[in-house]
Amino acid sequence: RFSLLLLNLEEYYFEQHTANHIINKGCRDERKFRGSLKICSKSIIFEPDDNIQPIIKIPLRDCNSIKAPEDNEANNPFTRDTSGGISVVCNQVFLIKERNIIAPYKTVRGRTEHLFQLDVAGKLGDVVQTLHQLYRASCLDKMGDQAAMITAILQSRLARTSFDKNRFQSISETLHMECKAEMVTPLVTNPGHVCVTDANLYFQPLNGYPKPVVQITLQNVRRIYKRRHGLMPLGLEVFCTENDLCSDIYLKFYNYQDRDELYFLIATYIENHVTEHTAESYMLQWQRGHISNYQYLLHLNNLADRSCNDLSQYPVFPWIIADYSSSVLDLTKAETFRDLSKPIGALNKERLDRLLTRYQEMPEPKFMYGSHYSSPGYVLFYLVRVAPEYMLCLQNGKFDHADRMFNSLAETWKNCLDGATDFKELIPEFYENDSSFLVNSLKLDLGKRQGGKMVEDVELPPWASGPDDFLQKSQEALESQYVSEHLHEWIDIIFGYKQKGSEAIAAHNVFHPLTYEGGVDLNSIMDPNEKVALLTQILEFGQTPKQLFTIPHPQRIIPKLKSLSRTSSHSVSVTESPVSPNEESFEDLTEESITLAWNNIAKLKLDEQYKIHKEAITGIAVTCNGSSVFTTSQDSTLKMFSKESKTIQRSVSFSNMALSSCLILPGDTTVISSSWDNHIYFYSIAFGRQQDILMGHDDAVSKICWRDGHLYSASWDSTVKVWHCVPGETLSNKKHHFELLAELEHDVSVNTIDLNAANTVLASGTKEGTITVWDVTTATVLHQLPCHSGTVFGAAFSSDSRHLLSAGEDCCFKVIDVQTGMLISSVTADEPQRCFKWDGNTILSGSQSGELLIWDLLGGKVTERIKGHTGAVTSMWMNEQCNSVITGGEDKQIMFWKLQY
Repeated sequence: RFSLLLLNLEEYYFEQHTANHIINKGCRDERKFRGSLKICSKSIIFEPDDNIQPIIKIPLRDCNSIKAPEDNEANNPFTRDTSGGISVVCNQVFLIKERNIIAPYKTVRGRTEHLFQLDVAGKLGDVVQTLHQLYRASCLDKMGDQAAMITAILQSRLARTSFDKNRFQSISETLHMECKAEMVTPLVTNPGHVCVTDANLYFQPLNGYPKPVVQITLQNVRRIYKRRHGLMPLGLEVFCTENDLCSDIYLKFYNYQDRDELYFLIATYIENHVTEHTAESYMLQWQRGHISNYQYLLHLNNLADRSCNDLSQYPVFPWIIADYSSSVLDLTKAETFRDLSKPIGALNKERLDRLLTRYQEMPEPKFMYGSHYSSPGYVLFYLVRVAPEYMLCLQNGKFDHADRMFNSLAETWKNCLDGATDFKELIPEFYENDSSFLVNSLKLDLGKRQGGKMVEDVELPPWASGPDDFLQKSQEALESQYVSEHLHEWIDIIFGYKQKGSEAIAAHNVFHPLTYEGGVDLNSIMDPNEKVALLTQILEFGQTPKQLFTIPHPQRIIPKLKSLSRTSSHSVSVTESPVSPNEESFEDLTEESITLAWNNIAKLKLDEQYKIHKEAITGIAVTCNGSSVFTTSQDSTLKMFSKESKTIQRSVSFSNMALSSCLILPGDTTVISSSWDNHIYFYSIAFGRQQDILMGHDDAVSKICWRDGHLYSASWDSTVKVWHCVPGETLSNKKHHFELLAELEHDVSVNTIDLNAANTVLASGTKEGTITVWDVTTATVLHQLPCHSGTVFGAAFSSDSRHLLSAGEDCCFKVIDVQTGMLISSVTADEPQRCFKWDGNTILSGSQSGELLIWDLLGGKVTERIKGHTGAVTSMWMNEQCNSVITGGEDKQIMFWKLQY
């Protein structure tokens, strides 16, 4: 029956002793109860063995005297049975859990004496001495002084003890680290010793409660997060699951060096078999529909320091549904949903106007909302039916007033819209499968409402047939198309760029400065009393999540037609529009064959290979019918290879400098090659001669693209140029006419470029690792990101142009959201990937060592390795159906690959 929740907030439980509690000693109605005496930092608690009897809690500050009977009295043969007795005289006692029923504490006021007789009489002196010490602490006027004295007592106890090595699972375990820490659970921290070995993480509570040792096998650890606890960077949370809301252990250390060392030890252990997830890696999975809205919000909460073990930083979820009166919930209507682009406080214009008037008149520091959207009180408001003891702990042994309880969803939503100080969001439980928090199954007496009605189950909206149905429909709403299209707006407010600064003011999203990370520096406050008061205020008031994004969050990609998601087993079901078979267009069939090809890309088989150059191959282009393959090489030649006769039919040299890339113009009559001699050469296939030369750059031309009569050229002269080409008449000697339309200036050499499908956006990658995204129509920079350290080898838009993938000399793949310019994924290889093709989910890359690798981008791992060249794969071509690939390498060979399925 005893739990740490019976302690006050910030109180510690030190030790326990088996004892008898004697009431009315020496009187006719003397009674004796056997049980356990618990010594805590601010109270004495006695838990009787008999469940019918109440637990007795005596606050130390209400004690008049604590003493052992005098020695001469102890020697008196008539009072021998009081040996080991402690007499406590006090003015106030709390009776808890009488008849084992969870209910508000009963207060007994008036002078009473309690005699506790210890089983082990020899401990009497120590116990009385400890109680006297703690009593002195509780009598200090100022909270800061009390806290300091209790901390000193605690630290000296921890210093006198150490981890019991007999608790190790195996005698062969090697100790890596031992330190003092506290185990954190909601509202409670429990001090003890932490130990890490080569196989396990252990925590041994000082008081042996709730068990002598907590053990976690390092092999089972899946995720580990550093946490901010009580505004200090001292927390560490360990998860042995991928997606669970609750962790396996949350520890708070006494200094950040211990915390960081332990984090390093565990992270080093698990990094071999666990990839560390960042907000970016989850974002790409979410955007592409591989994880649900619920899972994504859970991950963001985790990354923003929100934890189920810390009620002042509990995970925050949005109100989604705004209709609590209809008999049927219509998820196709926008009015059913709450406006996700605004914080709760800004949803009601009238209330907002009143708040803004007050805000304008307020002296600095100004804030719009006097209360937060997430605080311990709000969390327990929702959970009181399943966590009543937490509510009693938080509210000093009382439940809230019956009319202020979580009585009805419609009422709570209305209050969030109209209430002068109510701006709360929801908690994850509203979108999970356990509906017990909506039902008073513990039969708690939560009080009577004004109309005389008892507080029972939560009143549900008419559209829900019961608690489980309510949760089911809430989940459907969270995963609906409307929410998928707008969830990024809510993320901007809670975790993103609208959380702070001028954007927060514009979005009417300004809370009290103390609620923000960095809003107050506790280390700079010297007065211990001020520090304790401030900390208490912050923890009760609630905290804003850590800011995860400083630019707008990308929107989710909503499939317009059928969902072609390849992981349909665990992808979110998107409402699919019915398409009858005869409506399927040619595009759909092409798209399906491409999807099929990428699904089977691991079945790529080497068909033929030919050594046709004297140096590394730099470019590959193929005629429409697939019969002729053109290649460029660092040996300065352009060669035409016939697939049918398997022979080289042409070999052309424009200068003695290396060629860097090639492409075939529509109509298959002209091949263009770029060269390190600063020029671009036009070669007529029909006439077998150089037709034209564009002297467009001041340094080597590194890459060229052709779209709709426009030529795009990238160069080491730090520019990308856009040319309009009017072809000469092929029969006469008239040359092409080149008109420079735009010049995109960079700071350093440009190594690669790519265009989106609409030819409106161009991406460039430089030798120093910068990716720049340009609006081609206006020749302006949309985004610029330092993505790689070292040269960018390649960059390519996804087929839907939403994402840009780049590969660099630093062995990394990076994905950028084109609309917002946000880096949303980073995957590291064990060697540089020199060239690649991708479909938005899967990458086929050519590596430095010559292998072809197939990557699951969302999982961030290689799924297949295919033996290829002897030396780096330097060039790659893929046909439109994605079932035929040609690679060129440093080994001077070209290899033809076929999909065989």
